[in-house]
Amino acid sequence: MDPWLIWLIVAGVLIVAEIFTLTAALGMLGAAALITAGSAAAGLSPPFQFLVFTVVATVTVLFVRPVALRHVIQPQTTRFGVDALVGKAAYVVSDVTGMEGRVRIDGEEWTARSYDETLVIPQGTTVDVMEISGSTALVYPRE
Repeated sequence: MDPWLIWLIVAGVLIVAEIFTLTAALGMLGAAALITAGSAAAGLSPPFQFLVFTVVATVTVLFVRPVALRHVIQPQTTRFGVDALVGKAAYVVSDVTGMEGRVRIDGEEWTARSYDETLVIPQGTTVDVMEISGSTALVYPRE
C-alpha cells in the first residue's frame, strides 16, 4: 500500500474521531495527516513524512487550536426566559408591598414584592425589575 494512502486513511480516522469528541485536537492531527499525505504523494521519504507530520501537528495544536477554541467557546451574550426580564420596566397593577402585589411586565401580569421589604409602591407607579424569584418579580420604584 502506498504511504500517501496510509496517511489519507489516518487523516480520515482522526477527522471522524474529532466529530465524536469535539476537542479540536484530533481535527488538527487529522489536518496534519492530510498535509503529510500530500507530501507523501509528492515523493518525500518516510523520515521526512514523519517530520512534516510532527511539525504541522505541533504548529496546529499549539497555535491554531487555542484560536479556534476561543471562537467556539464564547460567553452567552443574550439573556433568555426570566433572566431577560431583570432590568426591565414594569407597571404596578396593584399596590406592591414586601409581601404581595401585581405588576405588568411586557404585557404579562406577574406577582410582585417590593425589593425593599419596608417600601409600599402604589398602583400606577413605574418600577424596575431587580430580580425574579420563582414566579415573583422583586421590584423597586424608578427615581
